[in-house]
Amino acid sequence: MRRISAFVTVTLAVFCAEKVCQQALACAPSFINSDFRSRNHGYMEKYFTQTLDHFNFNSMGNGTFKQRYLITDKYWKKSYGPIFFYTGNEGDIWEFALNSGFITELAAQQQALVIFAEHRYYGRSLPFGNDSFSIPQISLLTVEQALADYSVMITELKQQLIATDCPVIVFGGSYGGMLSVYMRLKYPSIVAGALAASAPILSTAGLGDSSQFFRDVTADFESINPKCRSAVMAAFHQLKELAVLQDYSRIQSVFALCQTPSSAQDVRQLNGLLRNAFTLMAMLDYPYSTQFMGSMPANPVKVACKTMLNGFNLLANLRMTAGIVYNATGQLKCFDQYSLYVECADPTGCGLGFNSMAWDYQACTEINLCYESNNVTDMFPPMPFTERDRELYCSKRWAVIPRPDWLKIQFWGDELSTASNIIFSNGDLDPWANGGVRKSLTSSLVAINIHGGAHHLDLRGSNEADPASVINARRTEADLISHWVEKERAALTVLL
Repeated sequence: MRRISAFVTVTLAVFCAEKVCQQALACAPSFINSDFRSRNHGYMEKYFTQTLDHFNFNSMGNGTFKQRYLITDKYWKKSYGPIFFYTGNEGDIWEFALNSGFITELAAQQQALVIFAEHRYYGRSLPFGNDSFSIPQISLLTVEQALADYSVMITELKQQLIATDCPVIVFGGSYGGMLSVYMRLKYPSIVAGALAASAPILSTAGLGDSSQFFRDVTADFESINPKCRSAVMAAFHQLKELAVLQDYSRIQSVFALCQTPSSAQDVRQLNGLLRNAFTLMAMLDYPYSTQFMGSMPANPVKVACKTMLNGFNLLANLRMTAGIVYNATGQLKCFDQYSLYVECADPTGCGLGFNSMAWDYQACTEINLCYESNNVTDMFPPMPFTERDRELYCSKRWAVIPRPDWLKIQFWGDELSTASNIIFSNGDLDPWANGGVRKSLTSSLVAINIHGGAHHLDLRGSNEADPASVINARRTEADLISHWVEKERAALTVLL
């Protein structure tokens, strides 16, 4: 999905090449020492003693694990200001903290304490260390366990910090945004409100059209230039013709692959690798360069279309376009398609290393990501991924049978009208947007649509290149959150 989730930079791929990135996730946080980051970004990195299994008193010996979180009280009016709590998603928590500057900007305005909590089984919050992804240990990786983690952490930290009367607002982007919604639904006595940015709570619950995601990725490129879509389709068609002829040496040469393909599966892997590059550029189509989920230039979709339309060698153009994502540093001599991209239960990409294993498991259990390309409504090769395909893969990989309707049953699906105090923000450039809530449901279930906005752009810190739409969105979000905080504070005063 991630993702947000869900990509390790090419620098990491180069750095870990000799180990084939077996533990790419373990490498990633080490590029910048946590002490250095703490000093330079104001966060203290801490660990919370967390319960392994919140729902079974006999499970795993009533054990605990160390859950990482980041905290700063730089702006906090102690024992009075609100608590802004980020519900960490599928990756190292530092990556989200360093790319969610709006939260600290808002904390400065509203005198808030800020906490970024790392999701169990991601980053350094591995309940069983390197054995966390064995069976049955991985069975404790669920949405419900993660929500309980956050609720317990909030409750105990409030007591430790003498902040029991401080209202809590949760924030999250993408899957983290889904968790923020769920926190408000499931633990309203703990959480006063939620900002859910780019949260596809409907499509991941199996609601909607399976072709929507890649159709919307295509629309981003088509909006730059209709010829861009045509060029991409034509390039993939040429690749298909080479595959039919089994001209694998030509495929290896034109795409600068490290190994010569030798089967239809190798070609499918290449198609997935290439499609994933377009997905990431659409998600991260920010108006300035970023280092979030990889190194990306400003306006990468525009850069990609310019590359695709540069001359008549479409296959070479397709390789160079993918290189915007996979070879941003220019250091790769060739593309190792199996180490740069892992096919999994999330067709939008799982990333690499331990993070990818955790997300793959979640996509095999509760989170429904049966998205597929069809080469009719989108510009990509037909790559079906049905419920049956998911079931077969997950049964073989994790010995589990997915529950396609579970999120809809557990977290209300599209029947949210009786909830309150949730902001659903989405950018119209984000292919995840139409899998979320795009229309306000009530006066306190507010949808904010950001013209020219990519994946949770509003959570990022202010930038001079920001469109007016995101500046206005953040202002609205700030006003709503301030109102919720004051309302919760007034309610607590009445109770006292």
